[in-house]
Amino acid sequence: MANRGWRIGAILGGATLALAGLAHAQAADPGILGQVLSDLESLTNDPAKLTPAFRLAILMTLLSLAPALVMMLTCFIRVLVVLTLLRQAIGVMQVPPTQILTALALFLTLFVMQPTFEQAYSTGVGPYLRGELEDTVAYEKIVTPFRTYMLRQTRNEDLLLFNEISQREAPESPETLSLSVLVPAYMLSELRTAFLIGAMLFLPFLVIDMVVAATLLSMGMIVVPPMMIALPLKLMIFVLVDGWNLIIGAIVRGIL
Repeated sequence: MANRGWRIGAILGGATLALAGLAHAQAADPGILGQVLSDLESLTNDPAKLTPAFRLAILMTLLSLAPALVMMLTCFIRVLVVLTLLRQAIGVMQVPPTQILTALALFLTLFVMQPTFEQAYSTGVGPYLRGELEDTVAYEKIVTPFRTYMLRQTRNEDLLLFNEISQREAPESPETLSLSVLVPAYMLSELRTAFLIGAMLFLPFLVIDMVVAATLLSMGMIVVPPMMIALPLKLMIFVLVDGWNLIIGAIVRGIL
């Protein structure tokens, strides 16, 4: 207990010295942290004026949230869910591996979203980096292409649902919807669309399973697992009809 108390005391003492040193350094030279704190205090008065230190903090935050933004604002959810359901419909739970499906979904997302990314960069990111736009104007320019894309893919029922849950007044037009309403509505619509596509993918493979099971039962081969016969048939038929080409093409054309 004495040893443990000594360790805790040493940790607290070190933390106290570190905080004291940080406070002394801030008093002598504000540095980056001081600029960020100063921006936080004055942001409510003039949000258009941000120092490079605060902009760097915002950039680092966005980079840390990049994976979540990719899932929320793009077609990544639809593509990954469809590919996962396809794997389950065929009956091979580990092939292709999840990492392969995720990588394929990511590259398909980048391919499909390329026009949106280019528009956001040309109208918002590029001019902002050149100093031609204020922060708030650049934000609107960057968000607008994604807002347009999400509105095109989102059902009105989902928009009304989340607008009602948020207890907001009905907007004059969908373009004025808050992102806190649009983003979850878009994600819900993407999940619904992905499940509809997955259900259609399951049907032909389900027919093959039923035919194989009925054939084995009529032949009295009860001991033979139907999956042992059905899986090679499903793989062969899937390859013969060029299933990957058909499914990927249907997903991309459905989004575009």
